Amino acid sequence: MGHVFSEAGDGIGHVHFVLSGIISAVAGMQDGRTVETFMVGREGATTPGAINVPVRTYSRLVGQAAGETRRIEVTRLRALCEERPDLRTILALYAAGLQGELEQSGACNALHRSDQRFAKWLLRCHDRIDGETLLLTQEYLASLLGSQRTTVNEAAQGLQKAGAITYSRGRVTILDRAALERAACECYRHGQRSSIDIPEPQ
Repeated sequence: MGHVFSEAGDGIGHVHFVLSGIISAVAGMQDGRTVETFMVGREGATTPGAINVPVRTYSRLVGQAAGETRRIEVTRLRALCEERPDLRTILALYAAGLQGELEQSGACNALHRSDQRFAKWLLRCHDRIDGETLLLTQEYLASLLGSQRTTVNEAAQGLQKAGAITYSRGRVTILDRAALERAACECYRHGQRSSIDIPEPQ
């Protein structure tokens, strides 16, 4: 948790496949404000578009929840994609899914309340970890959601009153997932409906 895989503007030398934990892509502004643009868990890999052309990262990639990754040099991955077209197809489908997530996040960040986005964000984290508990400080949550600490605290208190979570000293425990889903904005359900069926490689 907290490990920086790359900074915005870095050239991409490796692609990381996440086995456990979560990596967040965090966009930063000149005034120091930040917001998470997408997350990668055990369903995917960082910067899958690098298999096609040399690219640079647009956001900081940072470990949000502790876990393990396996990395491979981009040049080696490109060679493997030439040898195994199914691998290229899988990574291209995953990259398309990330693009859809980015587009939905743009609308979500502009139109939905912080408490709804907070609930959605917790659900998406819960989908990617084992267990019910996340270790997250208010400062970190606020930076990921692009909100003030007080806003995050109010959202957490509301979810606690609804019986969806407990939150204390940077520890969020999900008690009632159904209640959390009711509190989340439509973007969580949209993401579930638009997920891509990725074929098994031959």
